[in-house]
Amino acid sequence: MMKRAYPKKVFGYAFLRISAGKGSRADMIERITSRQNPFSVHVRKLGRSRAYRREQKAFLIEGPKLLDEALRWGAVVETVVTGENPPPMPEGTRHVTVPDDLLRHLSDTETPQGVIAVCALPELTHIDPIKPGRYLVLDGVQDPGNVGTIWRTADAFGADGIFLLPGCADPYAPKTVRATMGACFRLPVWDHEPERLKAGLRRAGIPLYAAALRQDSEDIRRFSASPAAVVIGSEGSGVSPAVLACCDGLLHIPMQPQCESLNAAIAAAVVLWELYR
Repeated sequence: MMKRAYPKKVFGYAFLRISAGKGSRADMIERITSRQNPFSVHVRKLGRSRAYRREQKAFLIEGPKLLDEALRWGAVVETVVTGENPPPMPEGTRHVTVPDDLLRHLSDTETPQGVIAVCALPELTHIDPIKPGRYLVLDGVQDPGNVGTIWRTADAFGADGIFLLPGCADPYAPKTVRATMGACFRLPVWDHEPERLKAGLRRAGIPLYAAALRQDSEDIRRFSASPAAVVIGSEGSGVSPAVLACCDGLLHIPMQPQCESLNAAIAAAVVLWELYR
């Protein structure tokens, strides 16, 4: 027989602990109602501050799809936050319920999907040696949606990882994570400085190329190097001169003469396909 629920204090607010009978697991559901609650403040800052995510070593995901992907691929899910009609929760995970208006306050989307989760942030510092493989390098790609879409595409085409040079969008910002559609739990990304990356690639015997529309660049359709790493720059500026100076060669995607550039995510998809096939 289930025993009666009784209140207890967590973060200064009441939650209910429902104690099951002997031999059964006890489920603990915390109830938080205030925006000023320390946990509410914590979740809100995780969704809005890159520096805070790094400091806390945590990031947010939203929606049942991403929660399913996180659990499927072994991400560390620290806390699940739901509205007032929660779905079944994974065993052993801290579960917090909040009123719907507070869920909207904590959410990074205009229409919350009913569940937010706090996950442990993976290690973003790459430790040498770099293993031989096919890598994408992003230089100054600032749009989170582009970074997330590129991440998803790199996962689909079997890349071994993505290196993010300074100036890129935060890979674990909520918008970036949503755009990955779960690839963020499967394919690693690392923050890197250009010179250090070049040295690590050289030690691994991996040539570094850049996608650039220049006369001295090679047609990507004739490119066959493997292993290799290819740099994709921002739409507005392309690959920076400092990064171009680190490269062993240049590649271009052939297009009609009246066209000057492609969206960074589209360019990355073409490059990844050529590396994959």
